[in-house]
Parts: sequence; C-alpha cells; structure tokens
Amino acid sequence: MDKDLNLKRFGKRLREIRKQRKLTQEELAERIDLSTNFVGMVERGQRNTTIANVFKMSKALGIKLSKFFETL
Repeated sequence: MDKDLNLKRFGKRLREIRKQRKLTQEELAERIDLSTNFVGMVERGQRNTTIANVFKMSKALGIKLSKFFETL
C-alpha cells in the first residue's frame, strides 16, 4: 500500500478521534508535548510520526492504540 495514502488515512483517523473528544489541535499538542504545527501536519498526512508519539496520542485521547487502525 502507498506510504502517502497510509499517512493520510492515519491523519484522517487522528482528526476524527480528536474531534470526537472535542479537543483542538492545540490542546492535543499540549497534552503530548508536540507543536500544534506538527499535529496539523500529521492530520493532513504531510508528516510521519513515531510509534512513541502514537502511544502518547492514544493516551492523551483516552483510547486503545488499535482504535487508530480500525478503519485503515
């Protein structure tokens, strides 16, 4: 599967979950100690992230890690 497509799908899923939790990009970025710009780039599929950051995101959003990959 195409790397760029996977990044876009992951980013879209991250955005969906973040919005369901009623968090802004700024609030999520603060919780995971990353920049708002970075979170936005991940959500748009323009930036790859580490598994360590994905773990931080799942904890900050209060979800199981697998939730990110359910619709990929």
